Amino acid sequence: MSRLFIELYLDEDVSVLVAELLRARGFSAQTTQEAGRKNADDEGQLAYAVNQRRAFLTHNRDDFARLAQEYFAGGRKHHGVIIAVRRPPHEIVRRLLIILNQTTSDEMENQVTYI
Repeated sequence: MSRLFIELYLDEDVSVLVAELLRARGFSAQTTQEAGRKNADDEGQLAYAVNQRRAFLTHNRDDFARLAQEYFAGGRKHHGVIIAVRRPPHEIVRRLLIILNQTTSDEMENQVTYI
């Protein structure tokens, strides 16, 4: 089933304010804390995002770039991994909105994007 808008799942190291700001602009964003998945391992976090059909937002470049590559090598799909440099929440949201307003959920599939 095709979906137009990207829905996000935020790693526990991303400020919950990012999710609140995105929701205020009409986007779907779920935090690790809201999902009850705090302290889950990286593989489990990405698998949850895949199961929920959500792009994954993290600051953890090394681990999630590797996991995305493992998904690709194994022929598995994910709904996008967005790796954000640590910045204030408003700046992260500003950068995310560029992606969210210009990229469909289908276009985000299997992409790794750095902001």
